[in-house]
Amino acid sequence: MTDREPVRIDVWLWRARFVKTRGLATALVGKGRIRIGAGERPRRIEKASSLVRPGDFLTFPLRNRIVRLTILAVGERRGPASEARQLYDLHGEEKSENV
Repeated sequence: MTDREPVRIDVWLWRARFVKTRGLATALVGKGRIRIGAGERPRRIEKASSLVRPGDFLTFPLRNRIVRLTILAVGERRGPASEARQLYDLHGEEKSENV
């Protein structure tokens, strides 16, 4: 797999270290609170098997705040936090906070 190919949203959330396990990622996606796309009509993601790719814009709640980001890469593995941070670009006020 190359870093440009699409990957499942649950795998990406886990690799990017937004959740500790893929099971938690699947539960987060299953709640239907993750949106993909920007603009007036972002699409809700409700299946953990939904694919994301570099350039996709995600919005989702996490620890009592809203995270808005652009996926920069899908990654090859779940690495250290410094490696995971290179998978996305945060938008808005969350840039100054640790995610």
